[in-house]
Amino acid sequence: MPLLVDPAGFLIQGERRLPCALGKGGIVADKREGDGGTPVGTFALRRVLYRPDRLSTPPQTALPVAPIAPDDGWCDAPGDAAYNRPVKLPYPASTEAMWRDDGLYDVVVVLGHNDDPPVPGLGSCIFLHVARPAYAPTEGCVALALEDLLAVLKGCGPGETLTVPG
Repeated sequence: MPLLVDPAGFLIQGERRLPCALGKGGIVADKREGDGGTPVGTFALRRVLYRPDRLSTPPQTALPVAPIAPDDGWCDAPGDAAYNRPVKLPYPASTEAMWRDDGLYDVVVVLGHNDDPPVPGLGSCIFLHVARPAYAPTEGCVALALEDLLAVLKGCGPGETLTVPG
């Protein structure tokens, strides 16, 4: 079932309407690295990553699922060949650590934003992930409460998309 982001801060899946956090830069039609904006578009749900030390079982979903390891990162350096790709840490260019202490990446859905192929500077690390307390803004991602994210994933499978309207 497709996912739709309501610009008022809700994620809609069928009859479900769940509060979500969006980027501190708002919803942007012209995404740029570091702008804090959630990009406009329809993005494939590529796969789910999770912290095996924090979840007793992998998320239930028909999407591909893999555990995160302490040395997993995601390159956010526009000039690097691995831009907007997973890397192993330590990595010589700028990266986002996937193994976080704050719980935001306990469950992460990799979205098909700027990845086929990545274009330097058009945004990296755009995920659907766990929200901060009180749904504080993200750096450009969409974020849900952990329980809501796990419930949404139960209804997701290959070919599923998330749409952020412009």
